[in-house]
Amino acid sequence: MRVVLDANVLVSAAISAAGPPRQIVAAWIDGHFELVASPALLEELRDVLDRPRLRRWVSTATAANFIDGLTEDVEVIDDPPAQPGLSPDPDDDYLITLARAAHADYLVSGDRHLLDLADPDPPVLTPRKFLDLLGA
Repeated sequence: MRVVLDANVLVSAAISAAGPPRQIVAAWIDGHFELVASPALLEELRDVLDRPRLRRWVSTATAANFIDGLTEDVEVIDDPPAQPGLSPDPDDDYLITLARAAHADYLVSGDRHLLDLADPDPPVLTPRKFLDLLGA
């Protein structure tokens, strides 16, 4: 199963040792699914984790190690061409485009703009629903 995780899920996994996002990353490490990302997604993750307001939850070194670990082991595909109008939030269009280009089975996100799409392709699941699907 191929999966794209929204940066918000990855950020949550990096800053909290508990909860569904961290469990999802652990399931990926254990080989339960293939994780696919792109340079733009990894850059967004890096930008968010570099924010000073997150220092109380994650150190700069821990954030860098988290990103480095992902970058080494995730399947990185080229950023697909933009396809505007896929989501009510233009900033989320690239995630849908990425998931489609990656032939992902699921896009996992906590973003309401994505979760509320009528019939997304691929399906968009919350982290909890994805864990339920994995049986974790």
